[in-house]
Amino acid sequence: MDVDTNQPLGTPAWIDLGVPDLDRALAFYGSVFGWEFDVVPEDAGRYTMCLLRGRRVAAISAAHEPDAGCFWSVYLATPDCDRTAERAREAGGTLLVEPTAVTDQGRMAVVRDPVGAQFGLWEGRAHTGAQVVNEPGALVRNDLVTPDPGPAREFYATVFGFTLDGNPDMPQADFTFLRRPDGHEVGGIMNAPGSSSAWSTTFEVDGTDEAVRRALDAGGSSDGAKDFLYGRLATITDPFGAEFSIITRPGT
Repeated sequence: MDVDTNQPLGTPAWIDLGVPDLDRALAFYGSVFGWEFDVVPEDAGRYTMCLLRGRRVAAISAAHEPDAGCFWSVYLATPDCDRTAERAREAGGTLLVEPTAVTDQGRMAVVRDPVGAQFGLWEGRAHTGAQVVNEPGALVRNDLVTPDPGPAREFYATVFGFTLDGNPDMPQADFTFLRRPDGHEVGGIMNAPGSSSAWSTTFEVDGTDEAVRRALDAGGSSDGAKDFLYGRLATITDPFGAEFSIITRPGT
């Protein structure tokens, strides 16, 4: 699916990853997803666009704080970064990075929600976000995993106007769909006792088992693939400790 416009408020619009060894990261993710890469020439952190069919799907950079760990960051779309950041603060979030311009590309902020999960805000200008989603090699969904879903549900509904729906297909799981006011599902909140609160990133692949093998060969780790209600799923840890999931959906 190609995307060429700014997405509505609250929609996952962009993902990126900071690593201590950019060249190794590019080799790993290129092997797993078949991505090609384009370094932003003026960026000192070698901010590198990950391309599928010549179109942006994500970014990886050498900008990495050793004490912060490595993780995929999700940026939720907003038409007004300053206003949404202030709503997040009023709802109990903490601004880790105040709204700031990123050259002519857009305006961004970084927020920690009341349960401790970090996410970004993105007001797209020249850079509207991911240009390919929901196909093999691209982002397919983001979910918040937390042991404290109640405050998280209240926070995201307040800031983004999400409606909150349970999942009748998984009555044994405490999972809440996050939907925009137009009814479009943008993600979910999973109750996971004993976990730390974090946004997860899932990419679609055209063969989960084969993608796991490519990840292992390239230096990643995984407990392997398993069948799930919505497809064949696996969790992979890259060579730097960043986790992500992959899924092959039925019919893809």
